[in-house]
Amino acid sequence: MTKNRQEPNSLNSRFYSRSAVCVSLAALALLAGCSSSPISTPKPTGWIQDEVTDSYVFAYPLVLMGVARDAAVGTGPGQAPFNTLRHAQALPPVGAANRPTPSVDTIDSSAWLDVAGQPVIVSLPDSHNRYVDARALDMWTNVLWSTPSAQTGARVTGIKAQTVAFVPEGWSGDLPKGVKRVDVSTRYVWLNIRVQSNGGRDLAAIRKLQKAMRIAPLDVYTGAAQPPDLPRSYPAGDTPTAGTPDSQVAALDAKGFFDHVAQLLPDAPPSPADPHALSILSDLGVTPDEPVQFPSGASGALAAGLADGRTRVQTAPSNVLTANGWSWFGDGVGNYGPDYGLRAYAAYTQPGIGTKDDEVRATATLDSDGHLLNGANRYVIHFAPDQLPPVRGFWSITAYTKEGSLDDSETAHVAVGDRNGLRRNRDGSVDVTVSSVRRKVSNWLPAPRGAFQLVMRLYAPKPQATDGSWAPPPIERQ
Repeated sequence: MTKNRQEPNSLNSRFYSRSAVCVSLAALALLAGCSSSPISTPKPTGWIQDEVTDSYVFAYPLVLMGVARDAAVGTGPGQAPFNTLRHAQALPPVGAANRPTPSVDTIDSSAWLDVAGQPVIVSLPDSHNRYVDARALDMWTNVLWSTPSAQTGARVTGIKAQTVAFVPEGWSGDLPKGVKRVDVSTRYVWLNIRVQSNGGRDLAAIRKLQKAMRIAPLDVYTGAAQPPDLPRSYPAGDTPTAGTPDSQVAALDAKGFFDHVAQLLPDAPPSPADPHALSILSDLGVTPDEPVQFPSGASGALAAGLADGRTRVQTAPSNVLTANGWSWFGDGVGNYGPDYGLRAYAAYTQPGIGTKDDEVRATATLDSDGHLLNGANRYVIHFAPDQLPPVRGFWSITAYTKEGSLDDSETAHVAVGDRNGLRRNRDGSVDVTVSSVRRKVSNWLPAPRGAFQLVMRLYAPKPQATDGSWAPPPIERQ
């Protein structure tokens, strides 16, 4: 599979083209000095537009994570303090505008960790053969750690009790015996734990697992300090924010966006592989923990560069897999290196996405003829016997509104998959029927009444799901 290196190469080329512009300006100045009358030449601003675009793509995941953190941390409704879990108590609500395409297969718990000064310890209980997927992301959306690889079968049959320490960079103390060490280069870490749900009757067992999950700074974990006087559990809910984190970031002008970057960089330094990106930010007047000082007379270039950056963040790079109207991430997801374009697009479309071994999330909005999906129609997705989703865990398909929320209907939480009473045809193939009108067919997936989208989730996918050798089948209108 071809890897997209357009974004990092573009950043580097902008850096070197900036030097070329400076040489050209110097030559113009020399010619002006030899002329009998001074020549007034306006300073070019094209380089500013290009570098704003590149820097927006580079820093978008960091700003998005910062906005999401600020919305989730606190003591208000749907919030929790640092190093404290928020537990969902039920399947996601219908019509939740700030939680796009929520899974109906799992009940989620999440927390923001602050590792400043000392490690933070996360303890997970034995899940007793229930599928559990836990992952931790740094502020650049790289996956730092996830529960044991599905290749070992651990997630598929549940996880054993385990304890992990998220350790700040440069810390050299001792950890308790049996605690796995994970080094962290950013102060804040996003932890997400998803527990497989088998429906409403299953919630009591899931809540029991949630109560056994623990987070504590090292000194509290060892008993050297007392824990803060806080509730043991915070129920998850819609955080009191004005829209989703991505919509909040999209509403920022150039000053607002790069002010966020400057404020976040001290606690989230880029990897050592990003020197040119930092140099370009410095060209624009963006330095860690300092007020942004843009070049003068460049308001038009700043606005144009910001618009171009938004477009690039929302445009799939060439190494996103596509087939039959579906799109999904391949092998490079979760650990991006200098592939800034893929990293930004993944953060925008599937915030919190794991690695290729964690999950595949294929999305579709068009049928096999290229028309938008609409619940007034009837569609069939036909899986040949040897083309069912390749998973070690399980898979499902869920329908959402075009905005990504669950439809406001009694069937909103219905998904079709291999753990939902899936029925096969005589030859072993599977047909999934999608429509807003209830059908007397096997494997009926209810859809919203108007325009909608489909999400196919593969939990603990096999390599075929991300190396390009497998693809979801087309969505055929009947």
